[in-house]
Amino acid sequence: MKEYKKEFLTFLLESKALKFGEFTLKSGRLSPYFLNTGMLHTGRAINRLGSFYASTIVDNIKDNYTAIFGPAYKGIPLAIATVNALYHEHGIDVHYTFNRKEVKDHGDMGLMVGKTLSAEDKVILVDDVITAGTAVRESLDILKGQGNPQLAAVIISVDRMEKGTGEKSAIQELTESAGLRFYPIVNILDIIEFLKTPSLSGSYGIDASMIGKMEEYRAKYGVN
Repeated sequence: MKEYKKEFLTFLLESKALKFGEFTLKSGRLSPYFLNTGMLHTGRAINRLGSFYASTIVDNIKDNYTAIFGPAYKGIPLAIATVNALYHEHGIDVHYTFNRKEVKDHGDMGLMVGKTLSAEDKVILVDDVITAGTAVRESLDILKGQGNPQLAAVIISVDRMEKGTGEKSAIQELTESAGLRFYPIVNILDIIEFLKTPSLSGSYGIDASMIGKMEEYRAKYGVN
């Protein structure tokens, strides 16, 4: 495993953003692990998270892009942290934009906050995790109704590598149906491999039983 992936997973564990137990996902599935970037609520933590996202963008995306879109709510700090890191660490100055959950009917009215998008814009969507792809599909609908910009890529913390609405993963489905490009920082195979590190045994709620539950969950819902 590449060193930056180990650094990222250590960061998630130390920040308690990656948790283990029983969690009901947006898809309705009961998962033995859960990523909550909402736990990254200090200046240091969100700054470091933005750095990982910005580096992933710089390493993988060579197209010109004009804005980073973060879907409400968790995507909002991700978008702002990412544009900040792009500027301070890579000298790339782009806009951020995010949606409101409800249309504002006074003041700066509308659904979006930040850059007003148009068909000429190329947008990178940042989110924490993809399971069934529900949130990404909702974001596509939002963007189509808000200037219809080109969605250049999707950056996520974790690819759970799970079945979407059929037998393929959500990422595979969305790649085929919408032509999207996805760049996860890590995936579930990276997580399981990392958790098997002997020095982690007994730490962060990690033991052989928990790893077994994750492998059982992957056997039921996972794809390659």
